[in-house]
Amino acid sequence: MANHDAVSTPPRWFRPVAIVALIWNLLGCVAYLSDVTMKPEDIAKLTQAEQALMASRPAWSIGATAVAVWFGAAGCVGLIFRKRWAIWLLITSFIGVLLQDLWFLSHAFSMTSAVAIVLQGVVLVVSIALVYLARAGSARGWLR
Repeated sequence: MANHDAVSTPPRWFRPVAIVALIWNLLGCVAYLSDVTMKPEDIAKLTQAEQALMASRPAWSIGATAVAVWFGAAGCVGLIFRKRWAIWLLITSFIGVLLQDLWFLSHAFSMTSAVAIVLQGVVLVVSIALVYLARAGSARGWLR
């Protein structure tokens, strides 16, 4: 059982990893904002398949993406400052990723490119790794 009151110094790699993870999540925030602020003329420039994909997305999936990227970024800020609350933000982000993937894998999988599928897999793996890092960091006394 971890002693959550004991705080120890994290390894040297911890903060740089948290910073890279924050950058990753901020890129996700930019991608999300770019997606939800597309103007009709921008959408018209997409292929028919891409337009159909955008039009078919349910609001809950778009909301799940917002939760994934914004809570992920906030959780990474928590990691940088070694705060235990980062765990819950990163778990919430992971749930957002899972919900987003639920729609993606059940509806969009056949309408998208291999690159998008691989990228979505990477997003899931990174999300899992960040939850693990936060939980391990808390158990080892790196977070307070």
